[in-house]
Amino acid sequence: MSAAQDKILKSRPKKPSELELSVAQTFYDIEHSRSTINKHIAPLKLTGAKEFEVSAKQKALTIFIPYPQLAAYHRIQPQLVAELEKKLIGKHVLIVAKRRIIPKPKRGHKYTQPRPRSRTLASVQERILDDICYPAEIVGKRIRYRLDGSKILKVQLDSKVKNDIKPKLESLRAVYQKLTGKQAAFEFAV
Repeated sequence: MSAAQDKILKSRPKKPSELELSVAQTFYDIEHSRSTINKHIAPLKLTGAKEFEVSAKQKALTIFIPYPQLAAYHRIQPQLVAELEKKLIGKHVLIVAKRRIIPKPKRGHKYTQPRPRSRTLASVQERILDDICYPAEIVGKRIRYRLDGSKILKVQLDSKVKNDIKPKLESLRAVYQKLTGKQAAFEFAV
């Protein structure tokens, strides 16, 4: 189990949860199997994992990864997600990079450096949306204002990978709402 624990990057006082340990063990099993991605998965780590309930029957597993390794994950993501969904039966697997949000500067506080755009709340939430939908490309976004004043984000996905993403649309919606607090509806562009 300690070899699988090496796949988890956490600060020292924090201990990994049972879910994180089981995901790390699954990563370790894939790394030591005879799959085509085992040499690519060896240097990759994860920072955490959360399970979200989508419906009474369906759950979504969100794996958080270090931001610098995002490009390496994107190279093997379709194969990795397929392997993980085989091993973790009944769960949709989504991979999201761990990003930091720097709060707005307040009056009376002097910051030495300006806040970069990539660390703002809006930018981080946009990138979370991109990560959740990854194999599919986002081709359009609209904000729909309802009569009661609430907002819903309508996201149009590219229809090239429609067959792969369509079963996961409800999971995408639920995970995005849990992570950001914003409602979203996913649909495919015509």
